Amino acid sequence: MKQLVVLCLAFAFALSLPACDGRKFFGADKNGESLTGPALVELNLSKGVAERGASTLFGPIPGTGHSDLVETIVGLDPETKGLFIRFGSAHVGFGNASEIGRLLKAVRDRNIPITCHADGLDNSTLLLASLACSEIWISPAGGVDSVGIAFSLMFGKEVLEKLGVGVDFLQVGKYKGAKEPYTRNEPSPEARESLEETLRDLRTAWVAGIVEGRGKPLEPALEDGPYTANAAKEIGLIDAVGYVDEARDKAKEAAGVKRTEVVFGGSPQDEGGGVSGLLRSISGGASEGVEHVAIVRASGAITMGGGGGLFGGDDGITESGLGKTITQLTDDDDVKAVVLRIDSPGGSALASDLLWHKLMKLRKKKPLIVSVGGMAASGGYYLACAGDRIFAESTSIVGSIGVVAGKFALHDPLAKVGIHTVTLPAAKDPIRAKRASYMSPFDSWDDATRAKVLAGMTAIYDTFVARIVEGRGLDIETVQRAAEGRISGGITAKDRKLVDEIGGLDDAVRYAKEKAGLPADGKARVRGQPGGLMEMLTGDRDAAARAAQRAQAAVDPFTKLAEALPEEARVWWASARPMSEGETMITALPFVLIAR
Repeated sequence: MKQLVVLCLAFAFALSLPACDGRKFFGADKNGESLTGPALVELNLSKGVAERGASTLFGPIPGTGHSDLVETIVGLDPETKGLFIRFGSAHVGFGNASEIGRLLKAVRDRNIPITCHADGLDNSTLLLASLACSEIWISPAGGVDSVGIAFSLMFGKEVLEKLGVGVDFLQVGKYKGAKEPYTRNEPSPEARESLEETLRDLRTAWVAGIVEGRGKPLEPALEDGPYTANAAKEIGLIDAVGYVDEARDKAKEAAGVKRTEVVFGGSPQDEGGGVSGLLRSISGGASEGVEHVAIVRASGAITMGGGGGLFGGDDGITESGLGKTITQLTDDDDVKAVVLRIDSPGGSALASDLLWHKLMKLRKKKPLIVSVGGMAASGGYYLACAGDRIFAESTSIVGSIGVVAGKFALHDPLAKVGIHTVTLPAAKDPIRAKRASYMSPFDSWDDATRAKVLAGMTAIYDTFVARIVEGRGLDIETVQRAAEGRISGGITAKDRKLVDEIGGLDDAVRYAKEKAGLPADGKARVRGQPGGLMEMLTGDRDAAARAAQRAQAAVDPFTKLAEALPEEARVWWASARPMSEGETMITALPFVLIAR
């Protein structure tokens, strides 16, 4: 075993050795910067700020996710002379952008200059930059896509009718909209009401954040882009036009320093993490024997196990994986509180309920605080309601309390191309005979089957509501007013008592330390990182399976095809994935809501 580990490390080391021009000589690096003395602190966000961060075949690379960035910002040396933030052309989700911007604004308010450079800004990164930056630079050929916020919805009724595909979908909750993408060409009045309310929440928070951060009455201009770099400068959205090296030099001048130290995201010569990141991934976090708050990431679709089948790719939230982590943290005496960071559109109703049960057992032993990132919708909120306290950004999407079940029937389109299907039930009774093909892709539901499915969905919905009543300590009437599939932004969700505080991961961690009796400078550790190489080599079958899936995904043509699909299509598939894996009922956000 030791020889295998050594061989793996040697191979990884050989692949990650820097080129000669990346070496540092004497008192300066290859760019002539000093290697000693006060430094300009650089945050490189050019690869985005995903909840999980970057990963390799060997597992996730520590120090590359949202929680790592929050920890980096909160832990900045008080003597920091200045910050430089490199955006590149990355997109950052609205929820994450709100928190990062707010934390950096607090740094800026301490009279620490923060210079930012982007090749281009979109709505969310403009919000982040406006809150965070003393000075915003844009590349000369770049621009600012400040164009207002919208949800793009897809409806496939017409194409399904043309193909002759039968659609059997049911929903519980008049605002859920589960069947509408397949049975309508536009949203129903109820779905439109819920969507427009959420858009108003997001727009209010977006406009207010940019105006506050820039200190200028920019409202009329914010929804009139896109703007070239020079046009954005003229109206005050940015401050300067130039290249990243020019902006960095100006930042060093403003900070009165001679060198730059990259503390997040890697340097231009080491953006992948290199062998040091690999070694950290293998060794894991040093948390044994130290009392701390555990941060657990729960992002993606919720399923029972790993895999994912066609277009699976991401592990997402699995009952097997996250459930194991929850159990370990429940029994770990060094863990004094847990912060569950959720960014999920939902998924399996069964997995959501099993995870809720484990979270409630954890909550009985130690504080469980929830931090909502981009969204805690449907099954994502199922998990969130187990928390003692829920923090969400004003730009987070919360709710969608409802249940979805359905299938596509392919017998007619197959017949049109000459493929005929025949179902042969064992039962002679016509109702029982039809029920036998309940999950067959070749038969539609009859009325009796639809009634049976709807009864099961109603039972799951009632269970979902009951879990919220128990977890949140609310009366059922209050929960019902927020349920029926409604979604909302963080502010309205707080008004509806679905969340407790408007705030981000840092706020949740500080609250958790307080509830756990830890000092403000107490330790917080990310726990439950999935799929590390050491887990695989020591016989963890779940970790080995995930590593094998990642290896397969590297060469799988379907995964490659999925990577080429628009983000909306990939997110839709992820949330609906449990149905493709044989689960009959899910609690998932029916629409793909990517705010642009």
